[in-house]
Amino acid sequence: MSYVLTLSCPDRPGLVFAVTRWIAESGGNILDSQQFTDTSTEPDRGNEFFLRVHFEHPQPPDFTPVAVEHSMDFRLSVAEQPARALVMVSTEGHCLNDLLYRQSTGALHVEIPAIVSNHRDLEKLASSYDVPFHTASDKHQVEQLMLRLVDELDIDVVVLARYMQIISNDACRALEGRMINIHHSFLPSFKGARPYQQAHDRGVKLIGATAHYVTADLDEGPIIDQGVLRVDHRMTAADLARSGRDVEAQTLSRAVALHAESRVLRNGPRTVVFD
Repeated sequence: MSYVLTLSCPDRPGLVFAVTRWIAESGGNILDSQQFTDTSTEPDRGNEFFLRVHFEHPQPPDFTPVAVEHSMDFRLSVAEQPARALVMVSTEGHCLNDLLYRQSTGALHVEIPAIVSNHRDLEKLASSYDVPFHTASDKHQVEQLMLRLVDELDIDVVVLARYMQIISNDACRALEGRMINIHHSFLPSFKGARPYQQAHDRGVKLIGATAHYVTADLDEGPIIDQGVLRVDHRMTAADLARSGRDVEAQTLSRAVALHAESRVLRNGPRTVVFD
């Protein structure tokens, strides 16, 4: 069996040696390793060190003693085990369809045990992939349903696949670092309804999408992935929206894949993403 270890801690000499020695001495074998030291922090804080190691091991290893010794925040997961993702949707199905298709073909290392929505529009799509579809009558009930299913189904990550409701601050805190959202990348410009029409009226030459972790600050959470596409004057607002949906779906799926494979580490308001 193989495992993925991710960690962050204040930078100091000997950190890589401490981790690799622990793996070797406990009978493991490293398959892949990536590291990054953030030197852009304020002088009084010192540099921050980030590491992701994929390794084989004959039995579930205990990294806690090493983590305590070096003041490391860490996560250890089984590499072969897919992340369990609960998907939230409203009425637009392009992101949900992309996630379901990639999961069904094995291209996305997740398992989707449930979909939650404030509308019934996408119930047939969910049914075509044999995924249970849950709805509730109002925003508060939908959120309570989501939180209950997160506990009951042992959910690792909640994916807002064009779920067009604001998540409460309490839910954002409860799922910090475990909820991913997607939106067009025009923000903070072109807020509100019909953003692609607004962009067309302004004559934009680039459109895109941003996938990020959800925080109480609306659409300002740490960015995981972004996609971009060049457009020109020949495209109508409908063309922009159609192309934008493709970018949104692809960007969200990439972000979910990166999270599911433990390739994203939080770094304050930013992220470290290991490809």
